[in-house]
Amino acid sequence: MSQDVSEGRADASTGSPNRGPRRSAARSRNTKIPGPVVPLSPPPAGAATSNNAMERHWSPRPSRSQAVRPANRPFVRNRGRHAAMSRRQLWERRYVWSLVLSDLTAGVAAGVATFMVRFGDAVTQYNRAYTFYSALLPILLLVVLAISRAYERRYLFVGSDEYQRVIRGGVGLIAGSAVVSYALNLDLARSYVLVALPAAVAAAVVLRFLLRKRLHLARARGENLRRVIVVGHELSVIGITRQLRRERYHGLEVVGACLPPEADGIGVDGLTVYGTFDEVASAVEQADADTVVVLSCPELDGAAVRRLAWQLERDEVDLVVASALVDVAGARTTIRPFDGLPMLHVEHPRLHGGSRLVKDVFDRLGALALLIVSGPVLLSVALCVGLSSRGPVLFRQVRVGRDGREFRIFKFRSMYLDAEARLAELRHLNEHDGVLFKMRDDPRVTPVGRWLRRFSLDEMPQLLNVLLGQMSLVGPRPPLPTEVAAYADDVRRRLAVKPGMTGLWQVSGRSDLSWEEAVRLDLRYVENWSLSLDLVILLRTVTAVVRSSGAY
Repeated sequence: MSQDVSEGRADASTGSPNRGPRRSAARSRNTKIPGPVVPLSPPPAGAATSNNAMERHWSPRPSRSQAVRPANRPFVRNRGRHAAMSRRQLWERRYVWSLVLSDLTAGVAAGVATFMVRFGDAVTQYNRAYTFYSALLPILLLVVLAISRAYERRYLFVGSDEYQRVIRGGVGLIAGSAVVSYALNLDLARSYVLVALPAAVAAAVVLRFLLRKRLHLARARGENLRRVIVVGHELSVIGITRQLRRERYHGLEVVGACLPPEADGIGVDGLTVYGTFDEVASAVEQADADTVVVLSCPELDGAAVRRLAWQLERDEVDLVVASALVDVAGARTTIRPFDGLPMLHVEHPRLHGGSRLVKDVFDRLGALALLIVSGPVLLSVALCVGLSSRGPVLFRQVRVGRDGREFRIFKFRSMYLDAEARLAELRHLNEHDGVLFKMRDDPRVTPVGRWLRRFSLDEMPQLLNVLLGQMSLVGPRPPLPTEVAAYADDVRRRLAVKPGMTGLWQVSGRSDLSWEEAVRLDLRYVENWSLSLDLVILLRTVTAVVRSSGAY
């Protein structure tokens, strides 16, 4: 999959049919597209510090491969992997092997723990068969996860598809064990199956989540990133570049762009412009990229994208075509062919029906369990609030829930009693750009309240609202009636589901996010809800609370 720059020039000079028409020695340069500026990212390891790729590309002098190759000896490209692609596949392979090891660890830990809890550490004639079952558990777990395609790279790194496949494989393993046990009349205790197998699946999900967090931290340091060439109009290129810079955990680092011939490239500041739409393949060579992202634009129709795919195919450079759909998850889309034309069918979001009933049961059982487990912590916080300042321990406030229904939310009081009366005099100090009022050093917050907000302990009484069915464990932020009155029509979509104690908005930066970004994340959750997404958000909530970023 290698695409050597010098070999590419030899292709162009010999008029290879795969590289289009023959170019003259003094190639004409598009003066509307400026030369490369300071790259967005550092050059790959071993590269020179100055970016002179464009100068070499447009130089009339023959390349080294042309100089040493006899005229009567035609150039033949040997297929091989692109250097950047090889680096990417190396760390991806290591990541997949780490997933295999973590799943084995989860299976072994669940089997050993369940055996010791049920039978102790002594192996007897009665429990000898269960030692075999415990040893077989990690192997069976790997098999069902492989069948569920939980190791395919297209489902890893980001999103909830990976966890969905792990859970689906675990459910299949439990059902298969029950069927085999009944069919073969095995003396297998139901309590063992109902404890060991769910424990193995839960441990696999947690370990995979920790591995993904480690990967995201590495990507935040600039490691394990895909080098991306973006193809499209200037405004679209600027928008996708800003978003990928902000959300580096996706692993896409924009290193250059290709713009339409009439574009001047001035607006794409700080990003290398390698040429026009006809020069994407050479841009991949020069930027050492392994991925091309094609944005929606009328110039790149189906035939043009197909020709581009042919150019990138020999080096196995990934081609990603960005859809014009906004925040629609892959589970809601299906490609259906129609007379050779791929039609993208978009399913409606699951706002009603059996899946919502499952979510409601999960929320109430989870809230009850958390109230029981965190009971001593809640009592300690209540004592601290009551003894530190005058006023009630719990703060109750009217919020707007699903379909606009109002309810009273419960929180530990973190402000002084006159907080609402002092809001008007502090309104001009609002540090948020939307209808919310947020102030980093709010004088209305008590010392104990500041500590509670830092670790989100003030929101723990909302478990009562979840138990009452007014809220969910995961969902959009519960808004005030005054905020809802200022909502635009699109923002009211947030009220289609129950508000949550945590959500995408809370785990992505909380008060540090702009109002527009907070609304976008809440709408993304409403449109793409799934139980696996809820589990991912709950796990991310733990790390967000520990970091305390955006909590004030």
